[in-house]
Amino acid sequence: MSVALATRTLLSVRDLHVYLGQSHVLQGVTFDVPEGGVTALLGRNGVGKTTTLRAVLGLVGAHGSVRLADEELVGKSTYRIVRLRVGYVPEDRDVFTGLTVAENLRLAERDAKPRYDLVYELFPELEERAAQRAGTLSGGQQQMVAIARALLNDNRMLLVDEPTKGLSPALVSEVARVLERLAELATVVLVEQNLGVVRRIARDAIVLD
Repeated sequence: MSVALATRTLLSVRDLHVYLGQSHVLQGVTFDVPEGGVTALLGRNGVGKTTTLRAVLGLVGAHGSVRLADEELVGKSTYRIVRLRVGYVPEDRDVFTGLTVAENLRLAERDAKPRYDLVYELFPELEERAAQRAGTLSGGQQQMVAIARALLNDNRMLLVDEPTKGLSPALVSEVARVLERLAELATVVLVEQNLGVVRRIARDAIVLD
């Protein structure tokens, strides 16, 4: 891991183990994420990057310690972790295909005043397509919806998993621009295979091996 520029650690992972079925996927993972900016989580396919994010969010059972500031996350339900202002952009977008863009966003509302102004500033196309069913959107547009859901709320940390996967070069550049803006608002933990994007926006990097 590179030397962190920030003095305060927001996320601290210690001796994290995760079993999926008979597979011991994470074996004693330990790292820190400094507050602010983008920290990239890198490694070969299948090393456990997505599982690490899911363990932080409580979506898979884990042993060890995951602390967000002074709060232990291991053992907490996902909804309780989300209420600690943690947002998640999943690898495969996971939009509700039968619902409209507006309905997808409405389901993600948590704060009393969702930040639709910010969402539509960054993704004006989503405002234009508010009444369109998400399942009829292109892959890039669905990725916009997935990121927008995390943007709606005032999160202190965002877990973003492979946001440029399968996108055209033009859309990759657009997503990188949005991630740069996100990093001004929250600490971002980014799983990304596109090293060009990582070099452009990440301040720190963690390599899983």
